[in-house]
Amino acid sequence: MKKQFAVAATLGALLGVQAMTPALAEGKVIGVSWSNFQEERWKTDEAAMKAAIEANGDSYISADAQSSAAKQLTDVEALISQGADALIILAQDSGAIGPAIEQASAEGIPVVGYDRLIENPDAFYITFDNIEVGRMQARAVLEAMPEGNYAFIKGSSSDPNADFLFGGQMEVLQEAMDAGKITNVGEAYTDGWKPENAQRNMEQILTANDNNVDAVVASNDGTASGVVAALAAQGLDGSVPVSGQDGDHAALNRVARGTQTVTVWKDSRDLGKNAANIAAMLADGTPMNEIPGAVTFSGGPNGVEMNAMFLAPVPVTADNLDVVIDAGWIEMEKACDGAAEAVAACG
Repeated sequence: MKKQFAVAATLGALLGVQAMTPALAEGKVIGVSWSNFQEERWKTDEAAMKAAIEANGDSYISADAQSSAAKQLTDVEALISQGADALIILAQDSGAIGPAIEQASAEGIPVVGYDRLIENPDAFYITFDNIEVGRMQARAVLEAMPEGNYAFIKGSSSDPNADFLFGGQMEVLQEAMDAGKITNVGEAYTDGWKPENAQRNMEQILTANDNNVDAVVASNDGTASGVVAALAAQGLDGSVPVSGQDGDHAALNRVARGTQTVTVWKDSRDLGKNAANIAAMLADGTPMNEIPGAVTFSGGPNGVEMNAMFLAPVPVTADNLDVVIDAGWIEMEKACDGAAEAVAACG
């Protein structure tokens, strides 16, 4: 894996992409294929992406695959037929999307693989440092519960990010596991990242362990919501540390209330904006390896070498909740509704 998560390069990339934007030729059509709009964060991504596309003088068209890999293939075909000059794809299934990438490549249409890895050299990969996200999740939970029975609610098995996250979590927790301080009492992938599936998985782990679960490393805020619901049904919410990611508003409120320990904030406004600018540059003919700040990545399951950009995430706990409030990500009243008295940002 070469320069996979170079933060300095990433920060330079953000500046470089923004600086080049005014020189872009206008009038392109940027087609965006979304896996679904079930989770709050994709609406935030879309708003930032659409605003950047329109600020560049380009047109935004999109389709929602509604969690169907088959529909997403049809959606991409439709976006191409509507004249897309570049595509941004949030893959529902990173393997199943392959034919769509092949079709776009055959027609000379560049592709940006958005947030989730599409392991194909014809796709430029932009996301946050997901291994570091996993590390951040594990560090926060470990600090809150240094010993005990741990459960792991992973992401979708069809999304490589799920394994990147789990890998980062294990980097932090393996030493404590080897020392016998932590015991893995259950782990499960969450089909489609759906909260209801995460809740069902958590319920099964609780049942199998007679509720003797001391901490839960959940891989995003959607799965965390399912975990907290399962814990609440047993009167355990607030006493069992739970991780997440994305900075969903509901999750930030859970952090303030004390039912979720950490959410790793990935400012998807930056992700959406930069994806839009990269798509525009690629449509203008800029080679992938000449995108400002692009790094070489080969850390996918098949080791395919690709061009990529990784943005830096920020862990948010009750101790630094003010970070997202001051950034305008969430209003204090919404974050702090029913907050624990000890939360300084809500005082």
